[in-house]
Formats: sequence, C-alpha cells, structure tokens
Amino acid sequence: MKSAEVRIGCGAGFWGDSASGPRQLVDFGEIDYLVMDYLAEITMSILARVKTKDQNAGYATDFVTTVMKPLLKDLADKKIKVITNAGGINARACRDALQTLIEDANLDLKIAIVEGDDLLPALEDLRAHDVREIGTGAPLPESLASVNAYLGATPIAAALNLGADIVITGRCVDSALALGPLLHEFEWQIEDYDRLAAGSLVGHVIECGTQCTGGLFTDWKQVPGWDDMGFPIATCRADGSFTITKPPHTGGLITTQTIAEQVTYEIGDPTCYELPDVCCDFSDITLHQVADHEVEIRGAKGQAPSAQYKVSATYADGYRATATLMIGGIDATQKATRVAEAILARTRRLFDERELGDYSDVDIETLGAEASYGPHSRTASTREVILKIGVTHPHKAALNIFAREIYPSGTAMSPGITGFAGGRPSVQPTVRLFSCFVDKADVTVRVNAMGDTHTIAYAQGRRARPAEGSRSIPDVEDCAHENPVPLIKIAHGRSGDKGNSANVSLLARRQEFVGVLEHQVTEARVSAYFSHLVKGPVTRFAWPGLNGYNFVLEQALGGGGIASLRYDPQGKALAQMLLDLEVWVPAEWLDEGGIIGREQAQS
Repeated sequence: MKSAEVRIGCGAGFWGDSASGPRQLVDFGEIDYLVMDYLAEITMSILARVKTKDQNAGYATDFVTTVMKPLLKDLADKKIKVITNAGGINARACRDALQTLIEDANLDLKIAIVEGDDLLPALEDLRAHDVREIGTGAPLPESLASVNAYLGATPIAAALNLGADIVITGRCVDSALALGPLLHEFEWQIEDYDRLAAGSLVGHVIECGTQCTGGLFTDWKQVPGWDDMGFPIATCRADGSFTITKPPHTGGLITTQTIAEQVTYEIGDPTCYELPDVCCDFSDITLHQVADHEVEIRGAKGQAPSAQYKVSATYADGYRATATLMIGGIDATQKATRVAEAILARTRRLFDERELGDYSDVDIETLGAEASYGPHSRTASTREVILKIGVTHPHKAALNIFAREIYPSGTAMSPGITGFAGGRPSVQPTVRLFSCFVDKADVTVRVNAMGDTHTIAYAQGRRARPAEGSRSIPDVEDCAHENPVPLIKIAHGRSGDKGNSANVSLLARRQEFVGVLEHQVTEARVSAYFSHLVKGPVTRFAWPGLNGYNFVLEQALGGGGIASLRYDPQGKALAQMLLDLEVWVPAEWLDEGGIIGREQAQS
C-alpha cells in the first residue's frame, strides 16, 4: 500500500461545469487527485456531431483551454494528478493540445491516454455478431456516428502505474475516474470485489460535482451559498470506507440526506449495479454524519463483473427544431393551445404543397401551465405561459419552413403573443442513442503512456446472485384515508436518466415512515401517476440501507437525451413531481407533538 489515505476531489460534473471548481480544489482542497467528468450520453452525441465537421475535434476543449492551462504550474508544484474522460471520442487530439501547453510552460508532466473504447472501426464485426439494442431488441442502425464501449478503472490504474501525471480517457464509466487512482494507491486486487465496489461508490457519489454537496437537494432552502458551492472531496481508506467533505468556507451542504440522494442518482437495482470492474451492491450501505459537512460511507459489497461491456452508439435520424413564444393575458393556456394548433396546421399545409410529408414527431408543452404534470396540473387560470413546440422531420427543408412560419403568428394569431427576440428557431440534426452489449474479449483496451502502448487485460470471475437480506418495515396503523399529506412531508428523493429510462428515488425522512412508502407508493400507483409521460413498465426496488425505494421508469423520456423533444429530456423534475403525490398518515403524526407536526413547527 502506498498511502494511508487518498484525497480525491471532483472538479467537473459535466462538460460546461464551472471552471472555478478545479481551481477551488487545487487551491484549498489539499487533494492528491483531481478528477473531472465531462461525458454524459448527451455529450457523446454532441461530440460525434462536432467531429464529423472537424477530425481534430471531438473532445471537451474547455478541459484544455479553460481548466488546465491556468492550473498546470500549480498541479506540478503540488504534485496533484489529474484523471478525466475529457478525451471524448478523440483522446489523442485532447492529449496533443494539452501536451503543447505543457511544453510551452516548460513543465515535466507526463500524459497517458486510454484507448479501445471506440468501436466504430469494428462496426462490421458488430453487425456480424448481430448485436441488438438493450430493451427493444432492434438491430444496429445502418449508419452510426459513434460507437463507444464503457471502459472501467483498470486501464486508468495501469496508466498511473506507468508514471502518468495526467490520464485522459475516452468513454468510461464515470465512477472509474475515482476507482482507478484507488486501485493504484491501495494496490487493491482485481478480485477484491467489496473494495472495488466501495471505490466505485466513491466515484459515483462525487462524479456529478456539487450534486452531492447540496446541489439539487430536495430541501433546497437549507442549502447556503449557491453562488460559491463547494466541490466534493472524498477522503478514502484502504478498507474501502471513505468520507465526503468540501473545501472550507465554501457554500453547500453535506449531510446524510444530501449524500443519500446522490447515491441513488441514475441507479436501477441497488443490489446489482453493473460496472466493467465489479457488480456493486449498495443496498445496505450506511451513512454517518461525523462532523459538519462531513459524512462517512461504509458497507458497499461487490461480486464479479459480467463478461460484457455496455456500448453507447449514436446515429442521425432526421432533423429537429424547437420554437418558444410567450403568451400573456386572460385565457393564456387556451390561447397557447390554439396558436400551436394553427402553426402546425399552416406548416402541414405547406408541406403538402411541396410533397414533403408530415412531421415525424410533435411535442407541445405549455410551460407555466404545468404541462409536464398532465392531469395533475393546478394552474387552469394562469395568465402567462411559454408555448414550446418541438418537431422532428426527415427533411431539413421542412423544418426550415417551420422556422419561418413562427414569426407570422405575431400578427395573425393570439393577442398577447410576444417573445420573438431570440430569432427563428435553429434546425439541427436529430442524434439518437443506441445501447447494446459486446463481449469484453472482442475489445482491445490500450494505454498509450509517454509514447509506449500497453494492452490491458481484464480478469474474469465467477458470479453468484447475492442472497436477499431481510428488511424491517415499521407497522403503520390503518390511516383510513383521513389524514392526507404530500409525499414530501415524509420523504425526499432525486431523479435521473439512463437513455430513455429514468429513475426516481424516494427516501424516508425517518425510519417510521418506511411503511407508508412500502404500502402506499407502489409500482402501480407510480405508473398511474406518470401515465401521461411513461410508456413502459415501472419497477420498484427496495433500498433498506437508505430507508427507501428506487423506481425505474422505462420509456419515460420521449427518446431521451438530445433526441427527446421534451423540455425535461433527462427527467430532472420527475422526483419533484412525485413528491407532490398524496399519502395518508396516522393522525397523531400531524399533531403539534407528532413527528411531522414537530418538523413543520421547526421549519
């Protein structure tokens, strides 16, 4: 073992995150490693589109020019190592651009890149193996813009073992950015699955930056300092336990609740979270508040990973455009509906005249009238809305007509219509996601370190489904449907996306409330509540360690990512919507001295 403790700070949760995060961690975090996560499924689609125009593009350019350039000397002086997936679909170009800056600064920082995730050159082999889309069983599309396997932490650890100061990867699972340094520092063995699961949990908690330090927290009023949020730091130990904190005197909030919400983010079955290095079981982890803004996490379990990588491919599927208009005054919602119908009727008539055919898809949302709530909306008499019309079409020419025909509504349609300052809506390619599995044996993973190339092999293990643990669910007396409260009174939670599916977690605020969630917030009830949005099944998973449940909603996001026409293509608001669901609780809980009544009095 090389270190007793390792401090890892995450300075970016997505491409476009604040450049102040890495600087904050380098200046005040006392970190050993700076990790930065740039790649979401949406980001891969964008990078693929950019690279079609410029073969030297396809990586997160901000990482080089905005983040690393001003930090290079401090990183070298403090011996802080950097791990990032900013390489996108062109890690070599990212490395070359950064290497130029290092040489210009006359610094001795060694860069390694991880390659092998790009499977586009092996596309015909994939077709020969007849790979199918996860969930739908559809075959590979005819033309693909990118095909990338989600690699793991082993090549990152190998790059550090070879002496790299900066490791740049392409597509890898987000958690690998933290697990890689821990494999290197603690010399964990590849079959030590409990520790690999713990290290993966480190990466999972901090990967989204300030999302675990109070960002997006259900009880947002409790979170100070949104203007200077502290980025997360994980202090990790060889036994797999770790604590989450942030730099001193920064904004944000780190409690067991803020961390619990992030643990549940974008996870399905908490007993079987599949990663390339390990299959994780987070269902019985424990969170302990050890100090202000410091939470300790223990109890992750693991077993052998599968013999396959998940693969994310992107492909073009026609064109898309989105128009927004403000409509004010009496009957604003009704006026917005008629404007949308008129614009679509007008453009369809013009399409017919030019034999262009109909739209592939249309999505109308009246923002301000709680359109996303569907039948649960409470704003029938609102006097100010934003009309959003999203459309797709196989032909760009048709959407150019749509873009031109937005302005005429300003003189031909509803009174109170405005909001044209943004100009005509732009027409863009629709890029869709295709997810599948490939055998690890068919993927060659390489580390290119300081001019030498090393092939990295993955160990395979035997796996067995872990035995189900017992759960203690408190008894709740028959409430007789007489004492309704919104779910947010007894639970908090978070939602996220995986392709066209979403997850919504519900975590009981007290152990006594678990029984209400168990008996009243069922799969059937959640499915009915979201029936206007969710087209697939809803599955509920128990999360006993966090006193909660995780719901997976399939076909929930209108295609997901940048293929979706919805204003919320990633399901970010779904948890907030579900927390308005009505549940029934015992009367004494609501009394002045009851467990809900006391909390209401203190808030």
